[in-house]
Amino acid sequence: FIYTTAKKDYAKKLLHVLDPKKKLIRHCLSQSDCVCSQGCYWKDLTCLGRDLAKTVALDHSIQSFPAQAANWIPVPEWSGDPQDEELLGLLPVLAQL
Repeated sequence: FIYTTAKKDYAKKLLHVLDPKKKLIRHCLSQSDCVCSQGCYWKDLTCLGRDLAKTVALDHSIQSFPAQAANWIPVPEWSGDPQDEELLGLLPVLAQL
């Protein structure tokens, strides 16, 4: 899953860059799937219909998941650097889960 607070058109462009052959990412949730509170959008993991005890979310902002902060794994915001390997460093943590 990709779950972004971005609008659907932007999310589609992002998916085309991340997975141009549509082999890795099966679902994309965007701003219309988020909760809007006081002008801020946040992601509600319950909309995934999955056991939250078996669900983690990687994001640079805890504000994205105020209702499910226990499911959040912080990652630095991606700046577009093609040499960025930050997610590779999380593989041991994710493998333990």
